[in-house]
Amino acid sequence: MSATPRAPFVYLITDRHATQGRPLTGVIAGALRALQGSHLPSSAVAIQLREKDLPGGTLIELGRQLRAVTNAAGVRLFVNDRIDVALAVGADGVHLGDGALGVDDAHALAPALQIALSTHSPAGVARAAADPRVSFVVFGPVFETPSKRGFGPPQGLQALRAACASSISVLALGGVGANEIPACLGAGAAGVGCIRGVLSNPDPEAALRRFFEAIEST
Repeated sequence: MSATPRAPFVYLITDRHATQGRPLTGVIAGALRALQGSHLPSSAVAIQLREKDLPGGTLIELGRQLRAVTNAAGVRLFVNDRIDVALAVGADGVHLGDGALGVDDAHALAPALQIALSTHSPAGVARAAADPRVSFVVFGPVFETPSKRGFGPPQGLQALRAACASSISVLALGGVGANEIPACLGAGAAGVGCIRGVLSNPDPEAALRRFFEAIEST
């Protein structure tokens, strides 16, 4: 088995309802222009296609559009839960959330796909760290954010620090913007996840560039 690929510094998670009416693929393509002229490699960013309300055929079509955009930028594409869609669009990985297939089943179905996991406790991170097939985990919500209220109150930096004590790369998610990046990295996070901080911004390229600047200055 090859070495586990490095976790992204920025994991941009899609929500087509957060783009202020703009086409999702256009917003993602605009954001990824921030890589041009950046000191960070293209591996510093990954995209997660997460549109749970879309039927399979529509999701595949959107996934193919995003695959073209991510290929052009040289960044990885993960698909939330749907291994069938990930395989159909040629994605790099699958992101397993709550209630999704387990790692054993995902690896058996698609052994070439990278696997990322959602976690909501330091214990969950520790369990993921024990499985070498998991590339990285997302932990949250760290701060208050409307999209993660269903997972309970914010966990805070102390819980993030405890989660990052495990031997796996942890990305902080939930209310994380450029201003919160130094604190998250200081707690041990390998990077951050983001939805609205980039997708809802009128200038997604500038928004992602601010994320890069915060990472590089920490």
